[in-house]
Amino acid sequence: MITCSVFKRLAMLVCMAGALYSCKKSPALKKDTNIISGTREELTKDSIFLYAKEIYYWYNALPSFSVFNPRKYNSASDQFENFEQELFAITQYAKNPLTNLPYEYVSATAGYPKYSYITDITKQNPVAFIKNKKSSVDLEGNGNDFGLMVVASGVSKQDFRIYVKAVYPGSPAEKAGIKRGDSFNKINGIAIGTNYDTQFDYIYTSIFESPAVTLEGNKRDNSSLNVALNKASYKSSPIYKDTIYSAGNKKIGYMAYARFSNPDDSYSEFNRVFNNFTTNKVTDLIIDLRYNGGGYVSSSEYLANLIAPRALSTANTVMFTEYFNTLMQQNYSKRNTSPTAPLLAKQYILNANDQKQDLNNDGKWDTYADEDFSASSQIARFSKRGSLEGIGKVVFIVTGSTASASELVINNLKPHMSVKVVGSQSYGKPIGFFPIRIDKYDVYFSMFQTKNSLGSGEYYSGISPDISISDDVRRDKCDMWVLGDGPMAAAYNYITSNTVSSLSSKQGFNTSAKASVVLETPGKSLSDFEFKGMIENRVKIK
Repeated sequence: MITCSVFKRLAMLVCMAGALYSCKKSPALKKDTNIISGTREELTKDSIFLYAKEIYYWYNALPSFSVFNPRKYNSASDQFENFEQELFAITQYAKNPLTNLPYEYVSATAGYPKYSYITDITKQNPVAFIKNKKSSVDLEGNGNDFGLMVVASGVSKQDFRIYVKAVYPGSPAEKAGIKRGDSFNKINGIAIGTNYDTQFDYIYTSIFESPAVTLEGNKRDNSSLNVALNKASYKSSPIYKDTIYSAGNKKIGYMAYARFSNPDDSYSEFNRVFNNFTTNKVTDLIIDLRYNGGGYVSSSEYLANLIAPRALSTANTVMFTEYFNTLMQQNYSKRNTSPTAPLLAKQYILNANDQKQDLNNDGKWDTYADEDFSASSQIARFSKRGSLEGIGKVVFIVTGSTASASELVINNLKPHMSVKVVGSQSYGKPIGFFPIRIDKYDVYFSMFQTKNSLGSGEYYSGISPDISISDDVRRDKCDMWVLGDGPMAAAYNYITSNTVSSLSSKQGFNTSAKASVVLETPGKSLSDFEFKGMIENRVKIK
């Protein structure tokens, strides 16, 4: 461990975690004043900005160190909030010329970036995405809550109910029999549903922060619901549900996937599902990613290889390419003379147990300076997994919560298969990252952009659906639909009849439900707490 007294003269020494600044002057500091000392918090702020000046995808939009002045972010009593404020400021410089808004713009009142984020490694479960908002299950499959994903929906803020969007496998809620479409209007015996703004804090605290809760309302078949839940730790499968539907000479494989969790958590479940699809001679696929915010690039690549035909592998076809900024792309070739991103040499490539590695057996710990980030070295090619062949149509169900690694698999398959997207506009995150360790924090700067084999990938505003239909958890369900609602019916109808109609009365759907809206007030949302990201975990040591 390095103490802050190590910081001398023109070299910026990044405090803690072995993240020591290069003894050569960084390009970020060539015209800046000396950085000699400071408190631990101040030096961490300095480091966050200096790393951004080298590895942030839009690094060239950032001002100089002295102009930015990272230490000015000190208005919060909690130092982590100060780091978040600094990171947010960093992400608001680069603007998308199509919108004239920052690439990482969320809203005028959000106060957090669309892509980049920072976490305290001592609080990694659940994985943080937005300040004070946690995902219920992390990317290792660990949950520690009730296991509910909910949304407030109603005709107005004075007439609403809380609906269950999804239930995490293995959670207390699943064991209690709660299912998607169930709703409640009482929490711990207190009626809710008459004033969203004043009741929000109570609802949020009860569902996401309390150790126990009692819920009353109705099951999706309108029978009464009255259940008591206790918060618990659990392992959760990333697969919400999988099944096979028969329709004439077609067999449709369906899989609802929660998150692109790490290989140990996802691959075996993928194999189980797709082996079943192969055995039953599935002809078409529906992949439900409506609440999947992304995760590991390797898991996205694995899923694409399960779906894609073997011919793509035989032809050595490009799946996608990662494009890092110019400094990172040039660093490997110049690292022994004049490295363009010298701080990469201070970032160790850690294994799953957070330990340093020496994969080359050269007596040196592996760092990200050992990786060639040039575009020609960051090409992923199709490599067939499993035995499923002959797939005709592939339909992805998406919503505004579908992001990153989810969008990646869709974009990668589009040039090569009959792919349709059903639902609403996706989140829009063609940007990925890997963690940068600074002190006890992992900072996920936007680092690289992905493009498919056709060079397409700048979907910063999201992937547009081919068949537009809103996700509606209130709609009456037919047992046929696992997460049944309009998008599922639209996907099924497209595969079976090649039509774009979204609902069919003869499939058992009630289309007369009273008009309803999801209640989303800035700063007062019960939904979309999931991790959103595309983590590169396939780094190859040269």
